[in-house]
Amino acid sequence: MEITFELGYALDTFYFLICGALVMWMAAGFTMLEAGLVRAKNTTEILTKNVALYAIACIMYMVCGYSIMYGGGDFTLFLSGITGDGATGVAEDPATYAPSADFFFQVVFVATAMSIVSGAVAERMKLWSFLAFTVVLTGFIYPMEGAWTWGGESVLGLYTLGDLGFSDFAGSGIVHMAGASAALAGVLLLGARKGKYTADGKTNAIPGANLPLATLGTFILWMGWFGFNGGSVLATASVESANSVAVVFMNTNAAAAGGLVAALILARILFKKADLTMALNGALAGLVAITAEPSTPSPLQATLFGALGGVLVVFSIIAFDKAKIDDPVGAISVHGVVGLLGLLLVPVTNDGSSFSGQLIGAATIFVWVFGTSLIAWAIIKAVIGIRVTEEEEFEGVDMSECGLEAYPDFTTSRS
Repeated sequence: MEITFELGYALDTFYFLICGALVMWMAAGFTMLEAGLVRAKNTTEILTKNVALYAIACIMYMVCGYSIMYGGGDFTLFLSGITGDGATGVAEDPATYAPSADFFFQVVFVATAMSIVSGAVAERMKLWSFLAFTVVLTGFIYPMEGAWTWGGESVLGLYTLGDLGFSDFAGSGIVHMAGASAALAGVLLLGARKGKYTADGKTNAIPGANLPLATLGTFILWMGWFGFNGGSVLATASVESANSVAVVFMNTNAAAAGGLVAALILARILFKKADLTMALNGALAGLVAITAEPSTPSPLQATLFGALGGVLVVFSIIAFDKAKIDDPVGAISVHGVVGLLGLLLVPVTNDGSSFSGQLIGAATIFVWVFGTSLIAWAIIKAVIGIRVTEEEEFEGVDMSECGLEAYPDFTTSRS
């Protein structure tokens, strides 16, 4: 019996770590996607932001984030090491994997939420202002809303989301909508890129510099999402958990496919062209839509849920442009608008949730993250500023912020 337990412990821990590594690889996906969708003169800065935010997120979550989210504010975790039961409370036996594996799996989710912000504020934000906000989001804002959701704590002592019927399997709201809410607050204070919108209300397309790179980034994210959703099963050493993992993988893939095809068809209808960027965002939208509950839908339902996300993201991107909210990569639409959709789809197949609970949970996440992010961005703006100068934006933030060009052989020399 002891040997059986040890084997199960080893398998579950190993599976948890591998899934965490897959989610970590999503950082590369976000980096490549964003680098492909910005202009060449802003590539180095976007690369620097993504690699730096991952490192900062790991440090801040270790120092205080994990203890806020799961330890009830016990900051001795940083000094004494990660101890205690598994974090999410989903596993039947929380002792079936190493607590340090749980920390690793959770910390890569934090970095994912911050990566969403990076693309939305691209091409006009100061690098060090962005990194200052990274400290606040990963060390405090995200852990607090995580404590109210996955951590099971009451919201400011008022109510417990789990008791209201709120459910978010892998983070459509807790991770994706939270990241998008923080991004929206930053974008509203930051303003649009110069030349994006004209005085007569027209929108100018600003094409990305490297669509092959953006496509590669999407495939990397698609692959990493199997760890994102599959790892949230939290176990694989039993027949039941192994079957659940297989279903989650299958539905995750189906939703991405449905989202891409739906977005591609809709773009063809609306624009008379097969828009690659809409197709890529459609795949990501399908993934976000299924993340809140990938274990209970049938494969057909998962495909349809993903297709709904793919359709919604196209209309959302168009709507944000009409509202002159400039999001270079469509992150707010993909992760925020579709993240909300994902939460609202949970009760369709999961009897343990309710639409009212999902709405209250979504409102709690948005109000907290958007409100605190708006305050944090405003303070940073007042102290050091958040936007580069108009001249620096015209020349590209690569040189002003990093002193390097990503494609020096393919850019004109500067006077």
